[in-house]
Amino acid sequence: REEYINHAVQTVPVDLSGMKIVVDCAEGAAHYTSVEALRELGASVVPIHNMPDGTNINSNCGSTHMEELQARVVYEKADVGLAFDGDADRLLAVDENGEMVDGDQIMGIVGVHMRDQGKLKKDTIVATVMSNLGFFKMGEREHLNMEQTKVGDRYVLERMREIGASLGGEQSGHIIFLDENTTGDGLLSALHLLQVMVDTKKPLSELAKVMTVMPQALINAKVPNHKKDRYMEYPEIAKAIEELDRKFAGEGRVLIRPSGTEPKVRVMIEGKDQEMIENEARKLADLIQNIML
Repeated sequence: REEYINHAVQTVPVDLSGMKIVVDCAEGAAHYTSVEALRELGASVVPIHNMPDGTNINSNCGSTHMEELQARVVYEKADVGLAFDGDADRLLAVDENGEMVDGDQIMGIVGVHMRDQGKLKKDTIVATVMSNLGFFKMGEREHLNMEQTKVGDRYVLERMREIGASLGGEQSGHIIFLDENTTGDGLLSALHLLQVMVDTKKPLSELAKVMTVMPQALINAKVPNHKKDRYMEYPEIAKAIEELDRKFAGEGRVLIRPSGTEPKVRVMIEGKDQEMIENEARKLADLIQNIML
């Protein structure tokens, strides 16, 4: 543990003096290392969910359950909240107002800062097709190259190695800094994010404006596992998808993909109106389910 902490603070030696940070350790791997590393760098740390007993890991806490952290950051008048998941390879954050900052936003904040310092190789960020449309629009505006891969950090890593990129990751907070590590590391991701806050002297709420998060609706259609890759073979489904593509062209995005692990087809729509996209996603998911069952 001590070697890991030393490695982290030497890799990103950011001075966190005067910063108050609430850390949700998800009753998991980060319960000791993240708290000690942040304190070593000078932060005032308020740890929560840092008493793992071997069975409570991720239980209503961590990056999959952010509500308590959001409330605690506001209550403590903290500068930032950090949420790890059980095995601590992912990081999500909470700004000083209690608003969530997801993996896309973190990659945007850190990526633009790295680019400005000449440290973002090939001015490129590698993300998956599930990253928010607002993330890709941010890339266009900032003249960054945005590479897209299939869902899964292994595909992100594969592509990063292929093209020699230094930053990539997923909306879920799994972020890879390839110059330092070949996997996501929540503590390193946190230190990079905190480094930007310290360097720019800006609150996280302001940094998070680097991108506008577009409303997203994700609905799963349950289908037989052996059929899930063949949804486009059904004319009625193909036609419905084509119509939605036309409807949201330029204003949003329609993404349909079979789950890699479950007997499901995932329907994701992004657009400006949350209610409308949820209705459209549900209609399409119902259609897929009814036709393919």
